Amino acid sequence: MSFASFRKKHTLRVRDDKRTPAAELTLRQSLFPICLVTVLFFLWGFSYGLLDTLNKHFQNTLGISKSRSSGLQAAYFGAYPLASLGHAAWILRHYGYRAVFIWGLFLYGLGALLAIPSIINHSFGGFCVCIFIIGNGLGSLETAANPYITVCGPPKYSEIRINIAQAFNGIGTVVAPVLGSYVFFVFDEEVALLNVQWVYLAIACFVFALAFVFYMVKIPEITDADMAFQATETHAGEDQDQPFRKQYRLFHATFAQFCYTGAQIAIAGYFINYVTETRANTDSALGSKFLAGAQAAFAIGRFGGAALMHFVRPRWIFGIFLTMCIVFIAPAITQRDNIGMSMLYVTLFFESICFPTIVALGMRGLGRHTKRGSGFIVGGVFGGAVVPPLTGVAADKHGTAFAMLVPLCFFVAAWTYALAVNFWPWYRDTADAFTTTEIGLRGPQHGGVVSDLDGGSGTGTEIGVVDEEKGAVVGLDKQTERV
Repeated sequence: MSFASFRKKHTLRVRDDKRTPAAELTLRQSLFPICLVTVLFFLWGFSYGLLDTLNKHFQNTLGISKSRSSGLQAAYFGAYPLASLGHAAWILRHYGYRAVFIWGLFLYGLGALLAIPSIINHSFGGFCVCIFIIGNGLGSLETAANPYITVCGPPKYSEIRINIAQAFNGIGTVVAPVLGSYVFFVFDEEVALLNVQWVYLAIACFVFALAFVFYMVKIPEITDADMAFQATETHAGEDQDQPFRKQYRLFHATFAQFCYTGAQIAIAGYFINYVTETRANTDSALGSKFLAGAQAAFAIGRFGGAALMHFVRPRWIFGIFLTMCIVFIAPAITQRDNIGMSMLYVTLFFESICFPTIVALGMRGLGRHTKRGSGFIVGGVFGGAVVPPLTGVAADKHGTAFAMLVPLCFFVAAWTYALAVNFWPWYRDTADAFTTTEIGLRGPQHGGVVSDLDGGSGTGTEIGVVDEEKGAVVGLDKQTERV
């Protein structure tokens, strides 16, 4: 095979105005790409869980305050809008999902490699810069992976798919604190920092290898034309012909994502501080293990929430779970010892499905605006750069337990979206239209396109359009077949 043929076969550019078979992928066809992309969810779950552990580790080894250590979260999540509204969004709209996956993994690996000299020189500021690069990589991955999982397969099960995929994100957040409890907190300062270097070197090697895998394999590319078709077929696309600035449900979902994510990050980021301050005989190593247990409750909640969504409308599950977050974080402000910690455990359990469900519900009915809209919703993760520093300031002045008042306020703000999507017909009817649709459950129903797509093995870019009056296929190439 010549280089030109190889490059053409593995091209990353996709025409966004073309309908492809990806609009009506069946469960079987979507299985391979979903499994591959789910690996990315574990990666950023691990990175996020590692960040929460390093938050306390650097307080101990570098002697910095809680508010200053929140610079890690500010750098990490502050990068998300730059990716989701900037470079990653541009690549997604001009190339496709696979290109963004590769770009995000490259940035992730680059930041991990650059973190090593910063750790060697005990430079907290330098490490924050590296975390900012990693955040750009993970922000790019989230900009593509969250909407991809949502739209890859039958729309009826999109909330279930994204919550199951995000459950592996939760598994990553469990693994990282456990690792941290054994390699960061039980050694002296120099050995612990050396261990951090090895961890980031291993991360870099793995993500570069994974980027190569994404370049070599073919996965279905879902275009804006495909999403416009789904919105039209479900009768939920009445707003897709409106200009982007009038997608008000999307902007409300973005606001909710900002508030919710900020609260979630603040609770996890100061969890170890909370238990070491409020629970007797608890050091940082034990606190890290408790954090792993809380993240396990988070992961279990995602699997459980996804299972419930098979029987109950996802918007109701979302509304109940977010309400419970408010109910259980409030007592953590005044309670101490095991009771206070248990309140945080239960809060993390109910946090589980909120982020992915906001993504899925917020993208409903966007049609041709889907890719651009997904960047806005993921950009809401910027709340993780705002709320933790506010929580850190409150913790430095009044203690970490009292500081839980800050995420409580942001949970309440996010709750406005849960109320709207359940009780306002304009929100509710659009969400329900996708929940009841039959698209993708029995394969293509409208004869719109055909191709070599089979179980995720094709790109979906070589398509033919059916002329239903003549019963022929127009514009076919050698890889398509007659209907």
